Amino acid sequence: MKKLPLLLIAILASASIGAHAQGMRAEVGKPLQQASELLRAGKAREALAKAREADAVGGKTAAEQTVIDRMKAAAAQRAGDSGTAIQALESLYGRVGGSEQGQIAEQLASAYAQARNNAKATEWVNKAVAAGNNGSGIRQLQSYLQSASGDYSAIARDSAGAVSAAEQAGRRPEEGDLLRLQDAQLRMGNNAGYLATLEKLLAYYPKKDYWNAYLGRLPRKAGFSGRYALDVLRLRLASGTLSKTEDFMEMAQLALQAGLPAEGRRIIDEGFKSGALGSGPEAARHQRLKDLAVKKEAESRAALASQAADAAKEASGDELVKVGYTMVTSGQVGEGIKLIEQGIAKGGLKHPDDAKLRLGMAMLQDGKSKQKAVQTLRSVTGKEGAAEIARLWTVVGS
Repeated sequence: MKKLPLLLIAILASASIGAHAQGMRAEVGKPLQQASELLRAGKAREALAKAREADAVGGKTAAEQTVIDRMKAAAAQRAGDSGTAIQALESLYGRVGGSEQGQIAEQLASAYAQARNNAKATEWVNKAVAAGNNGSGIRQLQSYLQSASGDYSAIARDSAGAVSAAEQAGRRPEEGDLLRLQDAQLRMGNNAGYLATLEKLLAYYPKKDYWNAYLGRLPRKAGFSGRYALDVLRLRLASGTLSKTEDFMEMAQLALQAGLPAEGRRIIDEGFKSGALGSGPEAARHQRLKDLAVKKEAESRAALASQAADAAKEASGDELVKVGYTMVTSGQVGEGIKLIEQGIAKGGLKHPDDAKLRLGMAMLQDGKSKQKAVQTLRSVTGKEGAAEIARLWTVVGS
């Protein structure tokens, strides 16, 4: 259990000494002042002894007792004396109000958790929340206690509530809340929920670790189609998480197989640039693949115009979409977008959502209307993977 910061009480104690110095009797104020100086010097046990000296004075006023309890709590916690800290904090709790009461309750919850009394710790967490303390510290402590009790459903419920409240308020959810929700979902075997939360982490905190985790799990999601294998690798390349030689080789080969040699050649070039390709015992193989891609790209460019004319004669728009996206990957982005749009308008598509996905990706590459590209990508639905791929491209493009 990670200790919460103790500086707050020490500051409050020192401030109280200064504020009440004139009205405080010397036999109380002097040892407290010494305790404050000792605490600042890192001598917690000596500071605690001085606080106890002040506490031993008879006839203390309520104001004097409040300052003594602050100092005892701070010194005892620094000294590792949780029993004394708890006693002082509980005495202090009843004599403060407002937001400070919530802070004292959090300190008590932490102290009881450190003493392995989770029942009392939970009691004080609830009091902290009731007093208006909903900070990240109290949420972390609450999750720790729920986790210690094995109540992952409670962690998931509370974390999901915090995430939802933030989103409804137009705020970015706390990363810690998303991580706690994700962990609880994983422990409960809620794989769909885990993946959905991981997607939120990507949207709000697009770190490479989250990209790796999400893209590693996505192909194993129930119903995910193998025809999106190249799309997953595209996202790895775009997110900076494609690094292995075999991944560059697989991606280039998939692009060539899909009739996208210009994309395949660019992937190979990127692999050579990064050092993943072009060296080692397979260097000659890498070069042969590059030569093939260059050859196929030249042939594709020469045939694109006639392919577009033939596609326009087809009953469905599938070929128009295919040729249009080939143009996009060949650098003819504007012309390619027009063909994809014509194919979608013609209809009869085998996979309509795939066509919208390609259109959105092409629009992102075009860069003329990012908002329109994002709107197109967000309109992609389907249960085979197109919707997830489209949402991830909105993250990459943001």
